[in-house]
Amino acid sequence: MRSKNKILITILTLSLFLFSNCIKWDPADARKTPTNSKERAKKNVEEGRGVSINSVLKGRKGSGNYEFSTSNPMWRATLDTLDFIPFSTVDYSGGLVITDWYSDGANRNESLKITVRFLSNEIQSNSLKISVYQRICSKQNNCSTKIIDSKIKKELVRTILTSAAILEKESKKKK
Repeated sequence: MRSKNKILITILTLSLFLFSNCIKWDPADARKTPTNSKERAKKNVEEGRGVSINSVLKGRKGSGNYEFSTSNPMWRATLDTLDFIPFSTVDYSGGLVITDWYSDGANRNESLKITVRFLSNEIQSNSLKISVYQRICSKQNNCSTKIIDSKIKKELVRTILTSAAILEKESKKKK
């Protein structure tokens, strides 16, 4: 019975400690708050505590900076480079491109799958993580899959970075 009481007291104490920091009471100073509702709303919007139609249409300060995928040269270069392979997954927000299994037709038992993960938007070799998977199937449809480190991976990195640098240079010229 005593141990249950100790546990209960410990839980209550921790709860009070944790939740006491969640609520911050900051009363408004009536001398600094306008009495007119339109003026009060304008003040709240200026301080970033409210919403106006202009802020919604133009984008509010402090909201996330979402870059559209066509303005990201690394993304565009990757899609342009891999456009000969059907895509299985393309997730701009997650920074991931996965191709479907691809075979050039010369050897029907072998196929490749490529995964490109974006680590940053900077045009650098360490901004991309490319994995190349090889699947080899026997005539009985027994397949084995493994990650390979081949010339394809190095060539993809080089091609994507070169293409991204060209796309970025062209976009700067337009501006």
